[in-house]
Parts: sequence; C-alpha cells; structure tokens
Amino acid sequence: MQKILVVDDAAINRELLCDILENDYIVETAEDGKEALNKLEKAENDIQALLLDLHMPRLDGFAVIDEMKKRGWMKWIPVLVISSEYSVDVENKCFELGVSDFIHKPFESSLVKKRIKNAVDLFSYKNQLERKVEEQGETLKKQSQIIKKQAEKLRQEKSFNKLMMEYHAAIMEVETRLKVLNEEFSQEYNRNPFESIKSRLKSSTSIYEKLERKGYPVTVEGIRDNLTDVAGLRVICSFPDDIYRLVELFTRQDDILLLREKDYIKNPKPNGYRSLHLIVGVPVFLSNEKMYVKAEVQFRTIAMDFWASLEHKLKYKKNVDNTGEIVERLKQCADSIEDLDYQMQEIRNKIDKSRE
Repeated sequence: MQKILVVDDAAINRELLCDILENDYIVETAEDGKEALNKLEKAENDIQALLLDLHMPRLDGFAVIDEMKKRGWMKWIPVLVISSEYSVDVENKCFELGVSDFIHKPFESSLVKKRIKNAVDLFSYKNQLERKVEEQGETLKKQSQIIKKQAEKLRQEKSFNKLMMEYHAAIMEVETRLKVLNEEFSQEYNRNPFESIKSRLKSSTSIYEKLERKGYPVTVEGIRDNLTDVAGLRVICSFPDDIYRLVELFTRQDDILLLREKDYIKNPKPNGYRSLHLIVGVPVFLSNEKMYVKAEVQFRTIAMDFWASLEHKLKYKKNVDNTGEIVERLKQCADSIEDLDYQMQEIRNKIDKSRE
C-alpha cells in the first residue's frame, strides 16, 4: 500500500482523514510543519503524497512547501493543501508554488480519495517519464562517447586521411570548374551565374554516425561505396534560370559523371524546401593515378538558401510548441519566396531586353 502523510494541527482533521484513507493507504500523521519535515527527511522515497494544512504553529504550510522546494522534494511528492478557505488569491499562490490540488473542509470522502488518487497517479506517471528520459539521456551520452572514440580511431587511420584528401580535392575541382564558368559568363554576358560557393567536408564523427545508422561497414571502402555527401558544395545563384543554365554547363563537361539528380525546385518537398541536388563523380588527378570521387552539389537561389537556413534554425535547433502552425507558416513563406524568385527573374529579363 502507498504511504500518505497528513499534516494538520487539528487532531479531529487528522482522525477524519485517517478514517477516510485507512483502507486504501498507509497513513502517517504530523501535528505541524517541523514534524512533517522530519518525517519527510526519514522517508521521502516512501511517501506518495502530502496532505498539508496551511495554518499551523511552529512551522506553517507555506514554510513546509518552501523547504520542500529547496530540497527538491516537490518534484517527486505531490502536495494537496487541506484548507477551509476558498480564497482565489490563496489558491493561486499555492498553485504558483507547485501545489497539486486542494482538499477543502469539511471533507467529502469520495472527493478526497479521487483527488489524492489523481495526484498520486499523475506524479507516478510523470516520474516514470522523467526516469525514462534520464535513462535515455544516459544511453545517448554513452553512445555519443562511443561514436567519438570510434570516430577518433577512424580519423587516425592513414587510409582514412588519404580518402579525406581525395574528397577535399574533389571539392577544389568542382569549385575551380564553376569559377571558370563564372569568369566566362562575366566576360561574355557581363553578369555572373552564381553569387557564392560554400563547401564542407563531413567530419569523422558524422561519417561514423551515418555508417552505423545505415548499417554500412565502418571502413574506407564502406565510405567510398555508400556515402555520397562526404564532399558537399552549395552554389548560391541569383535566379532560378541561372541554376538550370549552370547545371547544364557543368554536367555537360565530358569528364563529369552525373550519378543522380533531385530537382526540389520543380518538385518542392512538402514543407516548401527548394533546391536542386546533384551527385556527381569528379575526376581527381593524383601523382600516380586519376580517380573519380563522389560529391554532392546543391544549387539554390539566395532566397531559397535564406529560407532553408532559417527553417533549419527555427524548427530543428529548438524545442517548439504549435508545430503544425509553424510548419504551415513556413510553407507559406516558401511559396512567397518562390513567387519572389520568379518576379525578380522577370524584372531582370525586362531590363536585359531594354538594353538590346
């Protein structure tokens, strides 16, 4: 049976509550706040609920609540205030302090039992969830430590570092070719097809984590055969038609292998995400061989990149409420940005025609 502690300086109230609860709980009693704290200190893990009078000699109910908060007991033990008052101010103050419920005098047996049961069940469920979260947190922490150790081990291997050098060379190769096209456009048409290029090489931790998650072997061959985004580039263009023109010119080069294309501009993701993704094989010339290395190249307009960056920060970097509403509003913003892209492209076309 669960244990309840009843704290009231009036003996008649303690006796009444004991009579009501004795068939369902083990009932402990205390005459004032000092005695209650002593009993809580000795048996805090055994007490499932505290029924607490507010007005008592030596130490009143508010002082007991304050001490329980300091010691962290309020997180584990629901407090139900015993009171003959129906003051809204008093009840509000108690709820702000973390009180679970009120049991008003005179006592009505069925209400007393229901209020206690609800409070005990709610705290029991909450505590179970918190323990599960703590256990999961510990598990994730251990997994993270294992991943870091394994990633560090991987990073120290000579063959892994050689592979990373090849991916870095692939990034430089793609950047060079795109910059050459940019320079040619600047000379021929007096404008640039893209604004900037951002690149990144996937970290050893991210590589290990992805291989583990996908069930691929954690080896150099496993990386080379199964991962396509170790070398990543993002090309930011001014207008949508610049993207398609640049992609056509880049993939038309006879030694660039187009392995996969995903067009999220013509076919946006349900959340509104827009971008054009290429997986390409890029020739890398080493001292004694030529090899093809995979790279992922994403093409976006300035507006697409702005939306994607903010959407990631707003939605995935924080715990947010009203997720459905936020997703809908982000989708609306994505649609607005799409309209803006094509309106700006139209304006540019009119300006270009006026110069002919």
